[in-house]
Amino acid sequence: MQEQEFKVFNMEMERISIVYGLFLIVWGLIISYVSQSDSMTSYIPSFLGIPVLLFGYLTLKFPERKKLFMHIVVLIGIIIFLGGLDIFRNFSTLFDSFWADLSKSMLLISGFVFSYWNIKSFIFIRKNRKLEN
Repeated sequence: MQEQEFKVFNMEMERISIVYGLFLIVWGLIISYVSQSDSMTSYIPSFLGIPVLLFGYLTLKFPERKKLFMHIVVLIGIIIFLGGLDIFRNFSTLFDSFWADLSKSMLLISGFVFSYWNIKSFIFIRKNRKLEN
């Protein structure tokens, strides 16, 4: 019998979502502190991490709504990835604002990887359903 859950680092995507949400929250707080930024934009990773964390948690709390919550999570992941693309807006001034561009790079890379894993898990689940029928 085939495994019913897609796992990354031996964790289901719901738990990966919680870890990723916590990572984004902590990242935004640390970068804002280290860069001594007064701008609310330095907290954007934290603001994006809150719904990822929340919906990841809700998926564990209400497993009957898992499909809905995980689709919301992947949508937020894609938004995170697209937000990271802002790093290419002014390519000639890349890393002139080191901390901001570092955050954008992190959003670009981690948002892509997170979305990729979620999409892979959706494909895995769909294939398993076809095998069961």
